[in-house]
Amino acid sequence: MTTDPDRTTRHRTIAVDGIRIFTREAGPPAAPVLLLPHGYPSSSFQYRHLMPALADRWRTVAPDFPGFGYSDTPEDFAYDFDGYAGLLERFTAALGLDRYALYLHDYGSQIGLRLAMRAPQRIAALIIQNGDIYEDQLGPKYEPLRAYWENPTPERREALVAAVSEEGFRHEFVGEVADRLVERISPDLWRLSWPLQQSPRRREIMVRLMEGLRENLAWFPRYQAYLRKHQPPTLIAWGPQDGYMPEGAARAYLRDLPQAELHLLDGGHWALETNLEEIVTLIRDFLGRVHAPVSG
Repeated sequence: MTTDPDRTTRHRTIAVDGIRIFTREAGPPAAPVLLLPHGYPSSSFQYRHLMPALADRWRTVAPDFPGFGYSDTPEDFAYDFDGYAGLLERFTAALGLDRYALYLHDYGSQIGLRLAMRAPQRIAALIIQNGDIYEDQLGPKYEPLRAYWENPTPERREALVAAVSEEGFRHEFVGEVADRLVERISPDLWRLSWPLQQSPRRREIMVRLMEGLRENLAWFPRYQAYLRKHQPPTLIAWGPQDGYMPEGAARAYLRDLPQAELHLLDGGHWALETNLEEIVTLIRDFLGRVHAPVSG
């Protein structure tokens, strides 16, 4: 008699540098690891469907970053991309993760690539889903940010503050995809996220991260150099209905990763909500070839 694999997602909080980090985890403890850093304005919640779909063969691990979700919001933490990358590195050490595939999405792509640059030998593969690192391919939604960076007036900063709101979150999730796809996207993504993020402290952290995207542009050539040098096996699964990261932002990766597997989906920035089955199929095939469990 065969036993169905346990696909249960487990929820716990672990301490990293004295900071309580809420973590979702699924899959066998000894299985190959897929690390899932989240993006803005979500948390590990964005991976709630993907994790059990892979948990029969892979150990999937998704933390909430400080200032997001159910994790702490310490006063003395560096709330920038490098600070988050350092925290993620120490998080992997705390869990004993010495080799893993990385899912790169939204802010998680900036954080994850900095982690990869710190320890390239730990990276088994990359799965890139709407994570931009090519400045010449940034979409039109970057224009208000560019205007603020060039002339940071109080009025323009107030527009950033206004975006950190329940309605602003809603627009991030459903504001760009085709109408026929909107009903696939759960309102839990903004209605449950917003109460966790609405404190003045957390709103300020999110605004500062948007401001910090300007300095992050200087990292883009460094990310590209890492990819050219190390050529990690890479799957690109991309939703082109994305005002920040349109189709060209996906195709640009082929400049540095000509062997990457590129798939353009009928979706947008939050393709795990609209194209989950398709992405799961792509990931299972890809990881099955480059980061598979040892049989027997």
